[in-house]
Amino acid sequence: MTTSDADGGSAVSERIDRTIAELGDWRGESLGRMRKLIRDADPHVIEELKWVKPSNPAGVPTWSHDGIICTGETYKKVVKTTFAKGASLKDPSGLFNSSLEGGVRRAIDFHEGEKIDAKALKALIREAVAANKASARG
Repeated sequence: MTTSDADGGSAVSERIDRTIAELGDWRGESLGRMRKLIRDADPHVIEELKWVKPSNPAGVPTWSHDGIICTGETYKKVVKTTFAKGASLKDPSGLFNSSLEGGVRRAIDFHEGEKIDAKALKALIREAVAANKASARG
């Protein structure tokens, strides 16, 4: 099941707000900061919750624009941002540090106390949007 702001107005954004608040620790802060940077980088981004199921009722926060840009997942020791087409993106700042062996996806694992390189993450978001738009045209 997928719900998106395109379908449900601000309901999805409110659910993501709740998820961030319920974490109540560095993971919520990190996910919230990442989310803000994504929205700043692409004001037309659509927030979605994908993979909502009984074992994961909150779903996975997902950001899309002409296709999935990235997801934001929280684990005990990491906040993971997975880029759907990360393997095809240039990463001159070396942000990708996880899922490097995959042929399509790439991820950034953020650990407690690590700073997010805002400029580099925004550039990666914009590149992912451009790649999605190019795929949509082709």
